Amino acid sequence: MVELVLFVIFGLAAFVGAITMVGARNAVYSAMGLMLTMFSVAVFYVSNAAHFIAVVQVIIYAGAVMTLFLFVIMLIGVDRDEDRREAIPFHRPIALTVLVLFGAGVLVAGRFAWVTGPVAGGDPINGTVEAIGGELFRTWVLPFEITALLLIIAATGAIGLALFRRDSEVGR
Repeated sequence: MVELVLFVIFGLAAFVGAITMVGARNAVYSAMGLMLTMFSVAVFYVSNAAHFIAVVQVIIYAGAVMTLFLFVIMLIGVDRDEDRREAIPFHRPIALTVLVLFGAGVLVAGRFAWVTGPVAGGDPINGTVEAIGGELFRTWVLPFEITALLLIIAATGAIGLALFRRDSEVGR
């Protein structure tokens, strides 16, 4: 019953985040909607006993990729002023209530048994850190390193293009 309630709550949260990401006029709000969807997917991973994948989801996607998106949004800049008045009455108490409910859901999902190592007397379960790390460093080292190199090159190129455009606009 708890899993069904968590699924409904975080399924709605993922849906609202996806709609916000697509429908928001402000790029920062779109990024926050994407982050809500990513956190909800991480809770789905936890409820399916894929704890390592949930942690990777939060660290890589909700952390690193969203930081990259926000830096790109800041580099692009915004040419118009925003209306800073709160359009929704009681906006802050509603946001605080949603935050508390989200945190409670994460705590409830975290009460499940966590697999922290190999099972006694047998092979490690396929979802453990040991099994994933062993497979990653035996079979997938070269593709992993090539992907990391490509991401570094892409980030450096994006920063270089953004700075080059800024300098050429200043000279005009």
